[in-house]
Amino acid sequence: MKRSIFYIFVGLILASVLFASCEEKKHKGGRTDTPTSGVMPFASDESFSPIIEEEREMFEDMYPQAKLKPIYTNEYDEVDMLMRGKICLAITARDFTPRQMKYLQDNNFQPTSIKLAYDGLALIVNKNNNDTCISVKDVKRILSGEVKDWSEIYPGSRRGKIKIVFDNPKSSTVKFCEDSILGGHGISNVNASAVKTSKGVIDFVEKTPNAIGVIGSNWLNDNRDTTNTTFKKNIHVMSVSKMDKATEMNSWKPYQAYIFNGRYPFIRTIYALINDPINGLPWSFAHFIQGPKGQLIIFRSSLLPYSADVQMREVEVKD
Repeated sequence: MKRSIFYIFVGLILASVLFASCEEKKHKGGRTDTPTSGVMPFASDESFSPIIEEEREMFEDMYPQAKLKPIYTNEYDEVDMLMRGKICLAITARDFTPRQMKYLQDNNFQPTSIKLAYDGLALIVNKNNNDTCISVKDVKRILSGEVKDWSEIYPGSRRGKIKIVFDNPKSSTVKFCEDSILGGHGISNVNASAVKTSKGVIDFVEKTPNAIGVIGSNWLNDNRDTTNTTFKKNIHVMSVSKMDKATEMNSWKPYQAYIFNGRYPFIRTIYALINDPINGLPWSFAHFIQGPKGQLIIFRSSLLPYSADVQMREVEVKD
């Protein structure tokens, strides 16, 4: 009888341990995802969507029980979703602000940010426009509204008014232009406008001879070129100079090599902003992008990986 009572007692203990274990898998908020399984949404700046789609597909191939649901939107809205707890991961072109970090920490969270890559912010023009060298100074003059006509930069040009087009009024490209190029001031050119997507910027520039599009350079890589040294053939990518007067000799395109050595002036850092209390699927995906396979995808996309071992070699060309 005593032996039976003992076995019953042991059985109850084991059952309670198993029940507690199962309960631990159901975290606060009803989450049941693990680092390699489950279904979870995350957000990304739309301008990074070509790369993030490749990263997501590779991750889900490695972990068939994982399903990531991307939300491609603008920088403002994705960070807002992260701060309100709607998502646990945001891929964006900026870090947490000190105020955002303090707010999350004061609410018993442990937010973290991971640097993933460097992106060149590209300027694109119509394929029939051969005025493709421009200085940082002139870009600033255009954005501020000081310059409105092509002839003010290229004397003799008959293209008329310069139309500047962005992907989204709340996007990271607009934010970069305001903060990094205009020193915190807003874009004042009355001919500036925004479409809905990065693809829309390319389409607009293709049809508009007097346009300048502002876009992430990862959209411009020609998939036929495995060396990442050409861009799409239906537009021209402008070369940008840090000198006051731009020439072919002192201007650079947003190639990986010129992002790496700092010759290209418009460079932004891509971050993974994480606020994942259980270190589940969002946390795992962010660290996958940071890892060797994720960094290789970034390298092949024409951006500069943050943590990969990239070596650049000088090549002497002889006639």
